[in-house]
Amino acid sequence: MRVVIAEDNVLLSAGLELLLGSKGIEVAAIVTDEPGLVAAVDEHRPDAVIADVRLPPSFRDEGIRAALEIRRAHPGLPVLVLSQYVEKVYARELLSDGRGGLGYLLKDRVSRVSEFVGDLRRVADGGTVMDPEVIAQLMAGSTIDALTNREREVLTLMAQGLGNTEIGKRLFVTDNAVHKHIGNIFAKLGLPPADGGHRRVLAVLAYLNSS
Repeated sequence: MRVVIAEDNVLLSAGLELLLGSKGIEVAAIVTDEPGLVAAVDEHRPDAVIADVRLPPSFRDEGIRAALEIRRAHPGLPVLVLSQYVEKVYARELLSDGRGGLGYLLKDRVSRVSEFVGDLRRVADGGTVMDPEVIAQLMAGSTIDALTNREREVLTLMAQGLGNTEIGKRLFVTDNAVHKHIGNIFAKLGLPPADGGHRRVLAVLAYLNSS
């Protein structure tokens, strides 16, 4: 796997390069601003991008705007946003194309190297991985009130990229119970029959974009 990193913190970007290299992941380029990210993706055609939300010169939303730009130029290119902040408007826009291959993790909450690398690989494979705090903020004020508390818990874990068995273990329920909850979620959100993985993404997007 080859990745491009957009991060202006030199120590963090160097640490990521060493970490990923130790796991057999090549860092094709490290850039520090929005134009550099767009150019690096065009040049290297990576398998995935890791981008901070806030980059020079204004340190506001350059990174996630660049992510939107490269997803438009390269549809489906996997992007993992790694930041200290949750930019709700742009996060929803980034998720809205329904293609998957997206992640949004908070730097301060990444506690295990193996989990981070696993999340990156999941995103590169077309999955959707989101920090629970990001989910909580995006769900705040949601107009969808038809879901039960347990169904919301299941949907939150789906948004983190977990499968049925993993969700069941987290909630101490059986696979059949998880399957039933997911079926109820799909029905309440009015989702059409489709591939399992894609339906999960659609369910997450329907929920997160409902506020």
